[in-house]
Amino acid sequence: MKTKTLLSLATGIALVLGSAASAETVWKMATKMPVDSPEGQVFQKFADLTDQYTNGELKITVYPNEQLGKEDAVLEQLQANIIQIYAEGFGYMKKWEPALGWLSGPFAFDDYDHWQRFMNSDTVKGWFDKAAAESGVRPLGDPTRILRGPFRVTVSNVPVKTADDYVGLKLRMHENKVAIETWDTLGAEVITMPWTEVYQGISKGIVQAVNSPIALVESMRFTEVAPYVARMDEYWQSVGFMVNESALNALDEETRAGLLKAYDEAGDMSQTLMFDVADKTIEDMEGNGVTYTVLDTAPLVAKMKAYYADMDAKGELPDGFMEAIEASRTASQ
Repeated sequence: MKTKTLLSLATGIALVLGSAASAETVWKMATKMPVDSPEGQVFQKFADLTDQYTNGELKITVYPNEQLGKEDAVLEQLQANIIQIYAEGFGYMKKWEPALGWLSGPFAFDDYDHWQRFMNSDTVKGWFDKAAAESGVRPLGDPTRILRGPFRVTVSNVPVKTADDYVGLKLRMHENKVAIETWDTLGAEVITMPWTEVYQGISKGIVQAVNSPIALVESMRFTEVAPYVARMDEYWQSVGFMVNESALNALDEETRAGLLKAYDEAGDMSQTLMFDVADKTIEDMEGNGVTYTVLDTAPLVAKMKAYYADMDAKGELPDGFMEAIEASRTASQ
């Protein structure tokens, strides 16, 4: 009898412990970025805050450096709920809703606030809903919270101080129809070239300039051959926290609230950290003799209006794209 009682007690303890262990949910989060990069730091902070704000009910393990595969493989795993979050640009969701390829239209927006209002418009929400219906994947929270870049610049071996200075500028560009047409429209002499060949291309005079996120300028050593940097805000970008919808819906209300709180605070960190990194980069560059300029982008936005109008007339823009841009141009009262 004593043996049976002890066995029953042990079994009961094991069941209780097993139940407690199973109550904890563990998510996988895939990223491309190194752990020590600014984005990598934000991702880990998000995971830590999620653990804190859900009282350990939800734990997120971050897999950096494409450890879980390249884009296509990760997106398939995300759909299958093998991975629960993929932190990357929303442009990858265009495979499920092509309109999402236009979230960062070049010079379509007056400033960051304009772009942020557009991203949270009913039109864009509708595109995300279509993608979710097709794939079971949607954004976690406000899609603009985790900032990337944080802004774009032109690095050149001749001064670029105004929009007119782009006319005739030999500008390196990647193989992308919209990007090439954009800079053709703005008057540049566009030359396609791989990213890794830009430094040599400038030093040999094949091109005079390249567009880049400010965060990549120093690591690519561009200013060694091109000592002029002009902030021109070609487009704004965010890191999308693309989440498996069924995994999100499986969380209880309290856990989901903790997850969203963690995401929002990680967004605050992102906004501060990215601009701090940019400020330090600019300070270091200027200390090394680089000339840094902030362009008036209004003439560039104005020139691109005609391009977008023509694309719209040809039916080459998503339905509602132009209307959503105009509607979000000013803040609603």
